[in-house]
Amino acid sequence: MTWRRALNAHSLPDGRLSLEDGPIHLLIGVEGTPAGVRAGQAAAGQRLLGLLPALHEEWAMLHQTLREPMPAFRHPVAQRMAEACWPHRLDDVTPMAAMAGAVAEYVLEAVSMQPGVQAAHVNSGGDIAIHLTGRASLRVGLCGDLAASGRPDGLVLLRAGDGVGGVVTAGWQGRRFSRGIADAVTVLAARAADAEAAAAIIANAVDAAHPGILRRPANSLDPDSDLGALPVTVAVRPLPKVLVLLALERGARVAERLAGRGLIGAAWLRLQGESSTVGDINVTSLPLASGDASLQ
Repeated sequence: MTWRRALNAHSLPDGRLSLEDGPIHLLIGVEGTPAGVRAGQAAAGQRLLGLLPALHEEWAMLHQTLREPMPAFRHPVAQRMAEACWPHRLDDVTPMAAMAGAVAEYVLEAVSMQPGVQAAHVNSGGDIAIHLTGRASLRVGLCGDLAASGRPDGLVLLRAGDGVGGVVTAGWQGRRFSRGIADAVTVLAARAADAEAAAAIIANAVDAAHPGILRRPANSLDPDSDLGALPVTVAVRPLPKVLVLLALERGARVAERLAGRGLIGAAWLRLQGESSTVGDINVTSLPLASGDASLQ
């Protein structure tokens, strides 16, 4: 496979493929016939090859807050990033809020098109794009606190007929900055980029005013942040329970609005030991097996 010479690629003990290109790190699971699995893994590498340089050509525009009219991006991943964030354009969002999910979708598309592939998932730093057919299913580990180490708090079982193609978690200690205080907001949606954009918006809404919440301008922490000088959360000390519940309620109201618009299927919100759910999401404490996809 010639793409292995350009990408950092290796197989994991559980059969998944690890692909890295600069800041992009994908964990790819493929199920099907032996030939289908090989073809799917090869297609993933070919699809990722050259993606990052192509996005860098539109990097400046991808870091700009969305305003009407819709920007005209050239690359399909850039287009998908903007499309997923467009419904949230009044919330000072840039297309970067959906980058990981859009990348996962793009690679998954190439994998799922291969003959013999029955199920596949692409995990892009915890943002998971999912393809299931027939009787295939996938258990996804859900993390209730992005700062916690170890095993996930629970699992959600997804089946082909559930209509879930993306599972994403956001929070103030996650990979991207957050303006809210959620320990974790997990969103299930039809596609990964939509789930990622919505998770960011809901996590921003899980918020309260308290001296134990510390914020800093995003660009003081990362000069290249697409959030500019907007304040982002850097520390959350233990809060009164009434404030925890109020913050979760604020986030849940936003999640309910997004669900009502058909932008998400369900959401699970966590903050300092308390939780709130929106939509049909059944989180269990089943043990995580080697083939499951974890958000950690």
